[in-house]
Amino acid sequence: MRGNAAGNCLKIKLLLSFLGIEHQWKHVNILDNETKTTEFLALNPNGKIPTVVLNDGRVLCESNAILEYFAKNTPYLPKDSYQRAKVYEWLFFEQYSHEPYIAVARFIQKYQGMPEHRLEEYKSLQSGGHKALQIMELQLSKSKFLVGGSISIADIALYAYTHVADEGALLNKSWEPFGSAMI
Repeated sequence: MRGNAAGNCLKIKLLLSFLGIEHQWKHVNILDNETKTTEFLALNPNGKIPTVVLNDGRVLCESNAILEYFAKNTPYLPKDSYQRAKVYEWLFFEQYSHEPYIAVARFIQKYQGMPEHRLEEYKSLQSGGHKALQIMELQLSKSKFLVGGSISIADIALYAYTHVADEGALLNKSWEPFGSAMI
C-alpha cells in the first residue's frame, strides 16, 4: 500500500481496518513530489495516491476502485444490484461533486497556506462544497447511512474529506458527519 494521510488514502485505511486486512503502508509525500519519481510512476503512471500493490504484484489505482476491490463480497458493498448501484452513485458523486470542491479547498487552505494566486479559485470552491454537503445532509436526514441500513463504501468514501471539510472553511468544527456510526 502506498500513500499518505490524504482523504483518498484514508478511505482505504478505514476499509482495510474494518475488514481486518493486514497490509504494509508506505508513506508517499505528494508535497515533496514523491509521486513523480521514476519508481512511483512505474506503478502508477498518473502519479497519484493511493496506489495498491497486491501480493501477486498487480497494481490498483484510484481510491474508489480500490474500495470496490476490497469490499466485494463483504457487508460494505451490497449484493443487491439496485443497492450496489446506489453505492456507485454516491462514489461517483464523491469524485465529481464533492472531492473537487472540499478536498481542493482544504489543500489550498491547509497545505498551501492560501496563496494569493489561488484565492479566487478557493472562493469559487465554497458554493460547490456547500452544495455537496447539503445533498449529503438531505440523504442523512432520511437514513442513518447513505445507502441501506448499514455502512457501505459510499459512507467511507464520503467520510474521508467530509470530516475535515472545516479545514477548507466549508463547515464548522462541531459538525460530526455520519454520527458515531462511522468510527
